[in-house]
Formats: sequence, C-alpha cells, structure tokens
Amino acid sequence: MDKVLPNDQQAQLAGLYRAMAPEGLTPLWEALAALVPPQPSSPALPNAWSYATARDFLMRAGDLISAAQAERRVLILENPGLAGQSSITPSLYAGLQLILPGEVAPCHRHTQCALRFVMEGEGAYTTVDGEKAVMHPFDLVLTPGGQWHDHGNPTAEPMIWLDGLDIPTVRHFDAGFAERLDVDVHPETAAPGSTLAQYGRNLRPFPGSAADRRPAHQPLFHYPYADWRASLDQMAAQAAIDPWLGHALEFVNPADGGPVMPTVAAHVRLLPAGFATKPRRSTDGTVFVVVEGSGEAMIGDRALALSARDIFVVPSWHALRLRADTRLVLFGYSDKAAQQKLNLFREERV
Repeated sequence: MDKVLPNDQQAQLAGLYRAMAPEGLTPLWEALAALVPPQPSSPALPNAWSYATARDFLMRAGDLISAAQAERRVLILENPGLAGQSSITPSLYAGLQLILPGEVAPCHRHTQCALRFVMEGEGAYTTVDGEKAVMHPFDLVLTPGGQWHDHGNPTAEPMIWLDGLDIPTVRHFDAGFAERLDVDVHPETAAPGSTLAQYGRNLRPFPGSAADRRPAHQPLFHYPYADWRASLDQMAAQAAIDPWLGHALEFVNPADGGPVMPTVAAHVRLLPAGFATKPRRSTDGTVFVVVEGSGEAMIGDRALALSARDIFVVPSWHALRLRADTRLVLFGYSDKAAQQKLNLFREERV
C-alpha cells in the first residue's frame, strides 16, 4: 500500500509531480506565466560589437585557416544572453565573413535564408545560381533559401561582410537541409548584373520566356548601395522626418512588394546631425550596422556609443532611442517578415 502523504497541499503536489515525470507529464499551472507572458521578455541582451576589434580577430583567423578549410570563415556575433546558441537574437544569426585575395568559399545551398551586407572591400562577388553579384561597400546581397551560392575574391584586398541568417528560426522548426555542389564555383548561367537589370527596375522578363530565369517568388538578390543611398538622400531632402524612425526605407521583394525574404526584413535609416528619435519598441529583434556617422543608441536604460561600421542589436520589445551626433545612416535586419506572416508583429511608439 502506498504511504499516505501528509495533508499538505504543497507536499502532495510535489509527490504528484514526481510520479508524473516518468510519464512525460508536467503541470501547466507551474509554467503558465513563462509560457504566456503579459509581454515579451527576451533572453537576448542589448549589445554592441566594435568593427575594428572584430576585424582584428577575423584577420588573425585568416592567417590560421583558409576559406576552403573552413567552408565559411566567419566569426559569429553571439549575444551574451544566448551563450552557446550561435544567435544574436532568439530567431536570428549574425557573423562577419572574410574572403582573402584569391580565395573561393565553395558552392553550397541550404534551407536557411541569408543576406550579406558588405562592410569592407570592392570587387569580390557572391554567385547566386550561377550569376555573380559584384560587391561594393554597403551593398545588400541575398542568398535565399535553396539557392546555390559561392563567394570569391579576385581582387588584391580582403573582403568582409556581415552575414545575417534565420538559422535559429529554421532550427526551431527542425527543418534544415544543406548540400555541397561537386565543384567550388557554380557554372555561369548569366552575365553579372543581369538580374538587377531585368528585375530591379519594376520590370521583369515575360513569364516563360528564355530570359525569365529567376524564381517567380524571389527574383532579385542584389540591392546596391549606390541605389538605396540615393533614394534615402532624396527622401531626406524632400520628405518630413518620422519622429520615431528618422528617414527610413524598407527593402522589398519586387515579386510581391513584401520583405526581401520570407523570414527576414531589411531597411535603412538616416538621421540628420543633431536629430534624436522618440522611444519606439517592437516585437522584432533587430540587428543594426552603422553605415556612416556617430551617435548613441539608448536601448532601454543602456546607452551604446555608435561609430562607423559598428554593429548593435536591439532585442524584442526593448525601447530604442537614437541620437545622431553627425549625420547617421543605419542598415538593419530583423525577423519582422516572419512575425507579420504569423500575425505576431506589434510596435509601440511613445
């Protein structure tokens, strides 16, 4: 006969929990507050990475391991609140990749969607399904999920870019696949710049024609700095400034007018010298790159100094205020695309 427990609710509940545990049963009432919180409480922490410091470590790595050995020579920007998870937010990954002169990062493809934001160097390339996107500082280049891509640097200078991927999101769904091509460089399928010319100006080849090579849902993969900066400058010269965002433009997929990839959205902002934004918070954790200028990001009660090429992260539902000491230009990417599809995205402007 089982021993009768004392007539004490806590002791009896503890005994019940121990008895249930081997059966894979746990009480919701003990976890409900954490599972259904009154508002987001991200484990990610506000943080900034000095580009100069990270670059030094990356160049040291370049002396010790080749791009071919590493497959991708990347230093992960790991959020201090997510140690061991290779994540900058719970849903996003960030890393700095180095391709040295003469190197090729071999061709592969994977389920994960990726963007490349060029930090340094001119003239290296990313090949997407056999078409080269020749890269320049602050270009945005996409390698959407399932598309073959390799990287090469035929120049005499190192090339560094920020990798942004949805690795944690794909990991959450246990849906990741990857494969290598049997050659390091994908055979050429189109001249460099073909896709930008044919799909990047509110045009597209006739469906089914010989020129219509790109996937209908994801035709464009190169957003040059020269183009987006000119648009941002014109906006700053002509439009009223948003008190919470500054001057801001989102990159769009020309196929549907939505975010650039199914899980990842990207945008740029410009703040004139002396301008300070009002506090704004949103549910999408966002990774920022300082393209130009200096200033300060106040994330909650934490102040981060900003200078050119530094990277910082704003976790979900953390109020952000930006101040521009000099003309400040930012690039950012987030999981807003996925959140909007799932009807999860929310923002608050104070």
